[in-house]
Amino acid sequence: MKKIAIYGKGGIGKSTTVSNLSAALSNLNYKVMQIGCDPKADSTKNLMKGEFIPTVLNVLRDKGDDIQLEDIVFEGYNGVLCVEAGGPTPGLGCAGRGIITAFEKLEELEAFEKYKPDIVIYDVLGDVVCGGFAMPIRNQYAKEVYIVTSGEMMSMYAASNISNAVRQFKSRGYAELKGLILNAKNVENEIELVEKLCKEIDTNIFHYIPRSYLVQEAENNGQTVIERFKDSDMATIYMDLAKKIMEVE
Repeated sequence: MKKIAIYGKGGIGKSTTVSNLSAALSNLNYKVMQIGCDPKADSTKNLMKGEFIPTVLNVLRDKGDDIQLEDIVFEGYNGVLCVEAGGPTPGLGCAGRGIITAFEKLEELEAFEKYKPDIVIYDVLGDVVCGGFAMPIRNQYAKEVYIVTSGEMMSMYAASNISNAVRQFKSRGYAELKGLILNAKNVENEIELVEKLCKEIDTNIFHYIPRSYLVQEAENNGQTVIERFKDSDMATIYMDLAKKIMEVE
């Protein structure tokens, strides 16, 4: 079972990238589980026809310990298994703690043993990398980390912070940064800016995703590009990303 975590600043298009990656992997006949680790709980909605699924935390609040895997794991596009950790009531509790609780419950219910996915993708908010948000790289849930960024200053700043966190944990034999996924925003000299960042943090641009109106058009219909525009050049770009990730050792 391959386990990867994809981080990135909020609003950078991380969940869009992850859901298209999951859809692409499913079209390559891999069994995929996508776990959203963001309090907004919107990671998987474009795999679920635009619908928000019940989060692990909300189900726990409603049902207590009387919870089954079927209450928190939902089958989306082409069989992709979708989970949303969720977050606390706004103003109450810690979002990072919510992720920890969700992970512990999935482990307790033996989700991976039951569903036997070929690949698990953690979609993690990267504005801060502390507490629960560090769980995928800190507790060996994921072995590979990718960071979604653009050439925007705050996006690259977040990517630098995330890379520093990964480096700290790598020394303990945990996850390793495999590269940046450049989700273009058409910033001037964008590729050059991100290449400069790569030199600073000792990594590479793993994959380039150009800006395209097809992404928004697909999302407006609650779908991924892979589902709605499967024969498009953009779909091919996501398929290529999926193939490259599965080739990484």
